[in-house]
Amino acid sequence: MTGPTRAPEIRTTAGTVRGRIADGMAVFRGIPFAQPPVGPLHLAPPVPALPWDGVREAVSFGPTPPQSLALGFGSGPESPDGSDEWLTVNVWSPDPGGAARLPVMVWIYGGAFMVGSADGPTYDGTALARRGTVVVTFNHRVGAEGYGHFEGAVPNRALLDQVAALEWVRDNIAGFGGDPDRVTVFGESAGAGAIAALLATPRAAGLFHRAVAQSVPGSVFSPALAADVGASVAAELGLPATLEALAPVPPKALRDAADAVLGKISQYGARWGLIAHAHLPFSPVVDGEVLPCSPWEALRTGQSRDVELIAGHNRDEARLFTVMSGRHGKITQEEADTTLARFAPGREGVAAYRAGYPEADPTAMQELVMSDWLFRMPSLHLAEAHAVGGGTTYAYELAWGAPALGGVLGACHGLDVPLVFGTLRGGIATMVLGEEPPAEAVAVSDAMGSAWTAFAAHGDPGWARYRTDDRLTRVFAAEPDTVPYPQEISRRLWAQHTFAALELTQDEDPVPSA
Repeated sequence: MTGPTRAPEIRTTAGTVRGRIADGMAVFRGIPFAQPPVGPLHLAPPVPALPWDGVREAVSFGPTPPQSLALGFGSGPESPDGSDEWLTVNVWSPDPGGAARLPVMVWIYGGAFMVGSADGPTYDGTALARRGTVVVTFNHRVGAEGYGHFEGAVPNRALLDQVAALEWVRDNIAGFGGDPDRVTVFGESAGAGAIAALLATPRAAGLFHRAVAQSVPGSVFSPALAADVGASVAAELGLPATLEALAPVPPKALRDAADAVLGKISQYGARWGLIAHAHLPFSPVVDGEVLPCSPWEALRTGQSRDVELIAGHNRDEARLFTVMSGRHGKITQEEADTTLARFAPGREGVAAYRAGYPEADPTAMQELVMSDWLFRMPSLHLAEAHAVGGGTTYAYELAWGAPALGGVLGACHGLDVPLVFGTLRGGIATMVLGEEPPAEAVAVSDAMGSAWTAFAAHGDPGWARYRTDDRLTRVFAAEPDTVPYPQEISRRLWAQHTFAALELTQDEDPVPSA
């Protein structure tokens, strides 16, 4: 396929944009899909971008949405000119304006529902576009701006931002060479959680046709729990948790209030339970309207059965957190027991973990139960629910271990992102792969990138469908293979667990809050 050779101009519904050519791809950055959600639009649903005259230069990423500074990691600097135009899309196309109608891949970033933006080297769409796809990334609100639950404010504004971005794709992507009838959403961590929620969101129906959910978190909140978190954020500002009181608050001040809550979240353990212990104050809310029920319930009853789905996880998800905190190999038996008591499923969960993994030392046991609660079992259950509901489903596990830091990271959380994008240098990749990616990383990346783009093109990633009788799962390792789901012990431990909306409750945990 011959790439474009001069700066391309594309007419969108709001006006004409001019991109640039980079590495043989036409690249458009920072195209607004909605008006800045500030002033009269603060804490409001997204409103379509205002039209412009002439040609708008689309060469720079849009500014990063306000996001947590206390989390310890994030994506992208704040806008140096103070721009509030956070809601923008970026497009990579090998054939802008072409008649081929290429499959479209729309990325939704992760970040614990508190941080994230679409800029940076990790989410560069060049390598995936080179495989014959049009790649779209976009910014959406996070933290209290996107998920804060306040009286009078429309809930799940982050999900509505994502719907608005997908509507922009539907209305505009043909001009960039994409097929609006072959749109695949893919995302990781909180991005995968958003995709799970979108599969259960009526307003998103028909906006995408395939989905890839990488490391799905299991947390969705009840309105009561989300409102209590929102009240705690507002209390940091000395205000009631209402739209009327909070809409005039500058976004950065609202962000700082949420960070203050995050900084002392362990104090809320008796009211918020597991989300306090896991330091996760924001998540999609089962509000009954935007998100009528939990994604697992929706898929099990057949909602979105027409959307083909890949769902999977990494083998050693929680290893990232123990290594980055300096606690790997240092978890005490007491700490492991506390984690088991809080996060293992059901009354028999603690004993079942000990019986199922008798050789696990305290660090391994803590990593196992947290990997399962956070990502592995929610991802598996999403695949199970979709298959039971009649959907075409594929499952995978990334088992290839990151070579950085002497290999201690294993197949940790986030490793899949640079492998899928083919962005093996800079950003996250340097942290997990080292300065120079080894040949095995290139091979695993090629296998995952090829599978994802094949799925986007025609719905078949190259391995057998997941069914509840044989549970066939693609394992990405140095030598990929398709086998029955490999984490059988954990699967059995969690077989009767239901991932439902987490409730506001007095903590029944026998372990006192910190």
